Amino acid sequence: MNPITTNDALAEFCAAVASAPFIAVDTEFMRETTYWPKLCLIQAATPEHEAVIDPLADGLDLAPFLDLLRDPKITKVFHAARQDVEIFNRLGAMPVPLFDTQVAGMAAGFGEQVAYDSLVRQMLRKEVDKGSRFTDWARRPLTTAQYDYALADVTHLAKLYPKLRDRLEKEGRLEWVAQEMAGLTDPALYDVTPENAWKRLKPKRFSAKYLAAFKAVAEWRERTAQERDQPRGRILKDDAIDEVATQAPTDAEAFNRLRSVPKGFGASRMGQDLIASLTQVLGDPEAHAPDVARPQSRQPAPASVVELLKVLLKAKCENRGVAPKLVASSADLELIAISDTADVPALQGWRRDLFGEDALKLKRGEIALVLSGARVEVVEIE
Repeated sequence: MNPITTNDALAEFCAAVASAPFIAVDTEFMRETTYWPKLCLIQAATPEHEAVIDPLADGLDLAPFLDLLRDPKITKVFHAARQDVEIFNRLGAMPVPLFDTQVAGMAAGFGEQVAYDSLVRQMLRKEVDKGSRFTDWARRPLTTAQYDYALADVTHLAKLYPKLRDRLEKEGRLEWVAQEMAGLTDPALYDVTPENAWKRLKPKRFSAKYLAAFKAVAEWRERTAQERDQPRGRILKDDAIDEVATQAPTDAEAFNRLRSVPKGFGASRMGQDLIASLTQVLGDPEAHAPDVARPQSRQPAPASVVELLKVLLKAKCENRGVAPKLVASSADLELIAISDTADVPALQGWRRDLFGEDALKLKRGEIALVLSGARVEVVEIE
């Protein structure tokens, strides 16, 4: 397999697949030491065509392929798509409509976060070659075996998708996957605007001084990580953001007393930049603090009710062949145990039909759980 490295070859491939109803896509990227993922390969396949695209090739313009990803007539098929979607969203090509075979596998009863090789083995009766799994994909040249390994991911995916889609359609579960895809392709999920960085974290206090500092440190870290192209954790750990916001240091000596920042950080260039940001917002905390609603204090969830809901969830999902994690989280169950009107996905849409309604009936004593052989069954109480 020779990769596509020229604009003419890429245009020819994209023209050949432009009328396909779907295209399977995968990427190889590196980001262990960077903030921004470095896109190293793109693999794409339809039932009739396949290619490995080398985005690191000199002068290669990805525009024709990005146009395919934007085409609403073509379904884009990925497995565990989030990081791939992040990459293409940053390139201005949100791949919609999207079909994630990992999510679909959960809806079809193949387990929670089913691995790609497991799905291929169960549905296609084939083994995935793992020989080049730990390749440095940024290195050039790559070997033919490495290109073949990368391509196999999408050739299997192109065969897997129709089977998995048909299975879900017969079971009336395609809409379940469509609802999940709407969340996965929401641009807000991939927002890396430094001003919004604090929203991904959980503040532990709610005074104006703390929140102003918390937001400022998160924003500073995000911007610094982007400018230096380094992982967030290499700039400052999450727990350090809370400690800095709590202690509100505004000089190097105060920073040196913190446990969660590196020794000498306050006197470094980064430390001085952060001190300047903190000094600015702490001059008027009320003006810089984000509007954060205090979490309402609530009674602890009754442990016995939560345990019953867990049994019900597992029973319903086993009987219907669905991964429990796709239906409800432990946090959802705790909230349902406390309130019949909890604002959780498990009490909405198809999840309510599958599990939520019976969860409420169980709480009201209208149904019971009984053991029938090796199965737990739900019975109505008259």
